[in-house]
Amino acid sequence: MASQIRNSLKSAKTRDKNCRVVRRHGRVYVINKKNPRMKARQG
Repeated sequence: MASQIRNSLKSAKTRDKNCRVVRRHGRVYVINKKNPRMKARQG
């Protein structure tokens, strides 16, 4: 499943209560175990 790439993750992390902000390899991701459609990446 492809993730959205957005400039700001502020709206992405508030879309669902299961969303978590994670840093991986210098990139910021929003992941959601319960609903993987909410995945997003910044930059």
